[in-house]
Amino acid sequence: MLFNITVGTLIFGYAAWTLVKFVKRSRKGKCAACELNRTCQSACDEMKNS
Repeated sequence: MLFNITVGTLIFGYAAWTLVKFVKRSRKGKCAACELNRTCQSACDEMKNS
């Protein structure tokens, strides 16, 4: 029983952490949240210079 509660808490905790991280990144905007924002050669160049 204790094992089930621990595993359930870990799963829901990770899901909550992932959702919070996603929401924070989505608020930054398209280029700021992109993993390639430092090496991207697209329209994000204007974002890097400002």
